Amino acid sequence: MIHSLFLVNSTGDIFLEKHWKSVVSRSVCDYFFEAQERATEPENVPPVIPTPHHYLISVLRHRIYFVAVIQSEVPPLFVIEFLHRVVDTFQDYFGVCTEAAIKDNVVVVYELLEEMLDNGFPLATESNILKELIKPPTILRTVVNTITGSTITAEIQGVIDACVKLTGMPDLTLSFMNPRLLDDVSFHPCVRFKRWEAERILSFIPPDGNFRLLSYHVSSQNLVAIPVYVKHNITFREGSSQGRFDLTLGPKQTMGKAVESVLVSSQLPRGVLNTSLNPSQGTYTFDPVTKLLTWDVGKINPQKLPSLKGTMSLQAGASKPDENPTINIQFKIQQLAISGLKVNRLDMYGEKYKPFKGIKYMTKAGKFQVRT
Repeated sequence: MIHSLFLVNSTGDIFLEKHWKSVVSRSVCDYFFEAQERATEPENVPPVIPTPHHYLISVLRHRIYFVAVIQSEVPPLFVIEFLHRVVDTFQDYFGVCTEAAIKDNVVVVYELLEEMLDNGFPLATESNILKELIKPPTILRTVVNTITGSTITAEIQGVIDACVKLTGMPDLTLSFMNPRLLDDVSFHPCVRFKRWEAERILSFIPPDGNFRLLSYHVSSQNLVAIPVYVKHNITFREGSSQGRFDLTLGPKQTMGKAVESVLVSSQLPRGVLNTSLNPSQGTYTFDPVTKLLTWDVGKINPQKLPSLKGTMSLQAGASKPDENPTINIQFKIQQLAISGLKVNRLDMYGEKYKPFKGIKYMTKAGKFQVRT
């Protein structure tokens, strides 16, 4: 019945997807986005949207659209009722049903969806039954699942931007070494979609100037290589007026490419009055009002890893902070596509002159967060 489920946030980004039968491309949601743009209010999006090969049935709860993809005709109210049951289950398990709560408990979310549907058909939808099969997250389970140093969730949002300055009407073809990576693709209107479906080759007559040829998404954690590792030791002791802050960064799986423009930030607990830290590289600042620590590292030297170490001063008599801060990292890596996508060749037809062709890869951190 239900082939796939997509969760869309208020900004129109798909932040979670689940497939029970064959994988349905994210491009099917373009029909939903078109209806969303036409709607005057978020709740005015039609609950049932027909497409050439599927039906999209959706509900809006807590500023999240739950979009089910159906291949054959089924009673829409049946699917809508199931989607509401999914939301209620998430709320029962996590206390709230928000994008942050779903991302923080992504493993439990996938386990629940796997139990609630069997090959696309509703199976177990009662919370008391589900709780016998899948234990709700607790503080202990969260700690056990997150202190291992493993990746909790990871995805890649990739784009191919083009700069074309050619005379005449050149017809271009662009092929890749590994086009299988491009499953969830959004194309520029100039791309001939039928040839892509048949040969996995981009064929197009480009517009002049700068434009985005395509965007793609890689959500499988097995395909996402984390290019930077973090060693940390951030501790607070009960009854002590000082805390310890040790942080070291290093490159990982960068194929010998340099990690540049590294910027580390961390929101320290309210009880921290000041910091006395020593950076081995770069400079750091701490705002005692906002409690924001920022470390401008620059370029990482693999032979001498940058570190930031020292102490934090706490309010006298203040209790130990409930949780350690998270660390956010920004960086760039030139001439590396972390998705593994590589261009094979670019050919031009329809014109006799020989064009200049060049390609530049770049990996840029979007939201890179480390729990301590």
